[in-house]
Amino acid sequence: MKIEEMSAAALREAVLNKELSCNDIVKAYFERIDKVESKVDAYLTLCREEAFKKAEEIDEKIAKGIPVGILAGIPIAVKDNICTDGVRTSCASIMLEDFIPPYDATVIKKLREEDAIIIGKTNMDEFAMGSSTENSAFKKTKNPWDLSRVPGGSSGGSAAAVGSLSAALALGSDTGGSIRQPASFCGVVGLKPTYGLVSRFGLVAFSSSLDQIGPFSKTVEDSALLLQVIQGNDDLDSTSFKGDIKTDYMSSIKDGVKGMKIALPTEFFQEGLNSEIHQAVKDSADLLKEMGAEIYEVSIPITNEGLSAYYMISSSEASSNLARYDGIRYGYKTTEYENIDDLMIKSRTEGFGPEVIRRIMLGTFALSSGYYDAYYNRAQKLRKKMKEEFKKVFGEFDLILSPVTPDLPFKIGEHSEDPLSMYLGDIYTVNINLAGLPAMSMPIKVSKNNLPIGLQIIGPEFGEDKIFKAAYALEKKLSLDYLRRDI
Repeated sequence: MKIEEMSAAALREAVLNKELSCNDIVKAYFERIDKVESKVDAYLTLCREEAFKKAEEIDEKIAKGIPVGILAGIPIAVKDNICTDGVRTSCASIMLEDFIPPYDATVIKKLREEDAIIIGKTNMDEFAMGSSTENSAFKKTKNPWDLSRVPGGSSGGSAAAVGSLSAALALGSDTGGSIRQPASFCGVVGLKPTYGLVSRFGLVAFSSSLDQIGPFSKTVEDSALLLQVIQGNDDLDSTSFKGDIKTDYMSSIKDGVKGMKIALPTEFFQEGLNSEIHQAVKDSADLLKEMGAEIYEVSIPITNEGLSAYYMISSSEASSNLARYDGIRYGYKTTEYENIDDLMIKSRTEGFGPEVIRRIMLGTFALSSGYYDAYYNRAQKLRKKMKEEFKKVFGEFDLILSPVTPDLPFKIGEHSEDPLSMYLGDIYTVNINLAGLPAMSMPIKVSKNNLPIGLQIIGPEFGEDKIFKAAYALEKKLSLDYLRRDI
C-alpha cells in the first residue's frame, strides 16, 4: 500500500515503529499534491517548507528517544477560515485576501502539541457560505470522483484533499452541513461534533451559535483519533462546554451496536430523495439490525420546518459578524472613494461575493425594526422547540439514521443561478446544527454512475462515542474501498 493510501492510525504506528520517517510521509503527500492538485484545486495555500521542517524535528525527537504526540508525522489540511499563525487565512474572500493571523486557533495549537504536520490551507465557499465550493473568490474545487462535479461545501477543499489522497486528515467547519455534505460527496468520513465540544477560538465566524469545527478522515477510527486531540474546554471560547467530556473514544470504538436502539425518521425519507440514496440508507439500517441493533421508524414533524429557521438565524448572525469588515476596521479597502459612506459601500461591494452579500441582506432585513419578531425571534422559538423534540427522541433511542443529502454530487454550475435549490440540499443537515447535536457522514455505497453515497448518523449531545461505535461496526461490515487512486 502506498503511503498516501494508509490511514492516519496506520501512519502513526509506522512512525512509532520506525518503519517510516515523518520525512517519508510528508514527501509522499507533496508528491501526491503535485500530481493531482492542478486537477482538483483543493488548496489555497501550501506549507511545503514548514512541513518538511516540522517532519525533520519530529524525526530527530524519535531518533533521540524523546516522546512524540499521538499525531506525530501525520499530514493535515486546514480549512482557510481557521487561523494559523504566520499562514494566510483568507476565508476564500477578497475581503481577507492578505490576512496573515498573528496567532493560532485553539484547534491548531492542539494539533501542533500532538506533532501533527500542517501541509496547507484548503479552499472553501467564501466565509463558509455555500454548499458547493463554487463561491470561493479564487478557484473552484472539483470532486475527486468526477472532476466535472462539485465536492460539496462549504468545506469542499478539505473533503477533496482527503478524498484525493492529498491529505491524511483535514479540519473543516460545519454551520448547517458544511462538513457532512462534502464528506458525503467526496466519499470520506466527516464529523460535526456537539456544539461546544471543540473550541471555536480562531475560527472566523459565520454564524456563532451554529459554527463548529470538526474532522475529515479516510476512516472512522481516524476521525475518533483527531476528535480526541481537538476536543475539550477552552477559556478563550465562552461557548466551550464547561463540564466533563469523554476523551478516550478509541477505547470503546470496537464495542459494536448490540442492544442499541436506532431511529429512522419518516420525514427524512419523503418525496425528493434520490432512490439510490434511499435504498443505501435502508440497507445500512438492515446491516446494523443484523449486528444486533434495534431499528424503529419514528416521526419528528418539526424537522420539516428547520431549513427556514436555519437560514433566518444563520443569515442574521452573519449580518452581525460581518459588519466589522467595512474597509476601516478590518479587511479589504477600496482605492477610490469620495467620503466615509462611499468608502464602506465600495469596500464591502468589492470585497464580498454575491452569496455573502445575499445573506447579509437577508440577515439585516430579518433583524430590522418591525421584522425582528416576525422572522428572527420566531426562528429562535422554533429552534428551542427543535432541541426539545430531539431530546425526547434521544430519551428513547441511542442514534438516528438519515441521508446526508437528497441527491448525488451535482455538476459544477448546475445550481449556480438557483440559490434556493442549493439551499434545499441542506434539508437533512441543518436541523442538527439548530439542535447542537453531533452527526457523522460516512460512505456506505457507490452509485450506478460511480459517485459516493453517504449515511448520516446522528447522536445525542456529547454522544460521539455512540456514533463512533455504530460507524466503525458498519464500516467493518461493508469492507468497501473508497480511496481515489486515479484522477
